[in-house]
Amino acid sequence: MATTATKQQPSGPVLDWSAGHGPVTGALSATTGAFAVATTGAATGMPPAWALAVGTAGALGHTIAGIRVRNAGRTLATRAASWLVGAGWTTWAITHGPLTWAALGSLATIGVGISAATRSTNLYEEAREEEALAAEQRAIARELSAERRAIAAEWVERIQRICGITVRVLAVEKWPTGTGYSLDLEPQGGITYDRIAQFSEQLSADARLPHGCTATASPGIHQGRAILDVTTVNVLKEDCPYPDDYGPLSVLTGLPWGVRTNGETVSVYLREQCALVVGPTGSGKTNLVHGILGTFARAEDVLTWVIDLNAGSAGLPWVLPALGGELQTPDNKPVRPGIDWLASTHEEALLMLDAALAVGLHRKKAYQDLLAKANTDLLPISATIPQILLVIDEGAEILTSTDRQMKELAKKILEVIRMLRAMGIRTVLTALGATGSVLGNLMIRREAKVRVALTGGETEGMDLGKMFPGRRGLRVEQAPYKGSGFIGTPESPAALFKAWRIKPNQIRDITVATSDRHPRLDEVSAKAAGPAYARRWDAERTAWMRDLTLTDAEQREQAPAGGAGGLNLSALRGQAGEQAAPEEEMLRRFRAQIDAEFATASEPHTDEEAPPAERGGLDLSALRRERQQGPAWLPTVLEAIQATGTEGMKPSAVAELVGKDRKTVRAALQAAVDRSQLVYRDNGPHSVYVHPDHA
Repeated sequence: MATTATKQQPSGPVLDWSAGHGPVTGALSATTGAFAVATTGAATGMPPAWALAVGTAGALGHTIAGIRVRNAGRTLATRAASWLVGAGWTTWAITHGPLTWAALGSLATIGVGISAATRSTNLYEEAREEEALAAEQRAIARELSAERRAIAAEWVERIQRICGITVRVLAVEKWPTGTGYSLDLEPQGGITYDRIAQFSEQLSADARLPHGCTATASPGIHQGRAILDVTTVNVLKEDCPYPDDYGPLSVLTGLPWGVRTNGETVSVYLREQCALVVGPTGSGKTNLVHGILGTFARAEDVLTWVIDLNAGSAGLPWVLPALGGELQTPDNKPVRPGIDWLASTHEEALLMLDAALAVGLHRKKAYQDLLAKANTDLLPISATIPQILLVIDEGAEILTSTDRQMKELAKKILEVIRMLRAMGIRTVLTALGATGSVLGNLMIRREAKVRVALTGGETEGMDLGKMFPGRRGLRVEQAPYKGSGFIGTPESPAALFKAWRIKPNQIRDITVATSDRHPRLDEVSAKAAGPAYARRWDAERTAWMRDLTLTDAEQREQAPAGGAGGLNLSALRGQAGEQAAPEEEMLRRFRAQIDAEFATASEPHTDEEAPPAERGGLDLSALRRERQQGPAWLPTVLEAIQATGTEGMKPSAVAELVGKDRKTVRAALQAAVDRSQLVYRDNGPHSVYVHPDHA
């Protein structure tokens, strides 16, 4: 085969017969053509005037064609002269004979002259064309420069008049999307960007910007510079469809969540950061959560765990079609769910959080060699050792709830946030509003540096100053549309953005497209997670997803108002000798079986030896735990006191933090001192409580 291929290859020079003539080939063609015509004409007795007539016609035709393409006069004259000289020599050669030394020498001289003249005119035409293009570019640049100078002068005057600040505009850059422009400002007198940011609303109004458009100042290349982004087209009003590109992503290179008003994609980096997403009802928060889940599904090094105590609605579209066998990959393989674990009940959420804590703590021990080899204290995340991202719908409300079960979840959520950053486990919490109760938790403020506020025009419970401290000029009225709001990350200051609109068919498409891309939990982590993780998709654990019957709680909610009221002391019925209902007896046996199979831990701080039947009366274990462990707000206070270091906190500061009276706070703090949870530093009116780590 190789020999045959070699034989088929052409040999010798390759000629391009479609190429045009150059100075040499053109002159050679003209002279040989004239010599051939002269020789033939002399041999056949052709009238010499015919050659002169043909040359004159050629000169006239090339002159007309050159005028149409706007050739220079030098070019027109050179080409016409070439035709006339060649025709004149042919006429002379037909008359006197072309085979004399005089005829041949003069023909060669004519050829050299034509070649030189053609080369000269070609160079002149190229230079002339380049100059024309350069002149056109200079004209465009002058026009753009004039427009930019006008924009710069307008904003220099406006900032001077409204802000009382003198600035110098170093550059004006128009956005490729055509929706606005940016000005590179240099404020005079040591003034920083935040002075201009205070007047964002006034500057926008004075510039007559449309609704939804702003003039926002942000830090420049150094502290003496500022960038003023001016939006001129309202891009928040219309829906922004989720991109059709479902290509692979990575938590290490950024995960896109939406677009800025200038058309740039907003990417978040969650390798070390947690995220907080707030939005009232109707603001598009659920759609944003689905967009976030879609982005996580596309990542090759992320496993997504979802806690949604509202019937698991946030995760069901990513799970049900796959578990029900409705979807198949192009090669007819089963489709894996778009998320790795879904919890809709308190019990399942506890299993998930316990598994996350177990995974993180075991990774700290099991991967010490890997950390040492990589010379880092952050676990190297990859498809082999994936990051776990917990999306907790309305998780901020769980942290502020006073319900006993919710407090138990909140404690574990805070442990995950506080302890597992280096081991690649982070959280995305959502909330209904940016209120003091949500943002009052020190752990949330410290760890959730990626923050999103979908406003939807709602002003109640949307304190943007608390959500984005230090960022001025943000107003709810700037983003009144569903799916629009503000996003701030450590890499970029808070500014307007639009969340992508993702529809149910896209959720199914992403689930199919990313089925083979989801990583598997590494063996070390899977072993630590135990049966709770391994059996998460068992039929018994997922039966609630397909069960359309009403739950007991839903039946109680729909029960008529005249139903039996009062305390439901079912735990005491057995003490009175009542016969338990068959359903309760079945549930009792089921719980016993679960306890025996999975070794469910008993309730802490209870008397294991005394059975419930021997303890009469109400079970006030919650009060007993409060006496033994302190009130529910005490862990938050302990974290706040630990964060203050050796300075400690006064009781008055603690009372202000938790919203309690000083007497109650002092009693709880003193009890904590008795339990060695705190140390009291007596210094008269300056007495403080200090964490034992800093005492």
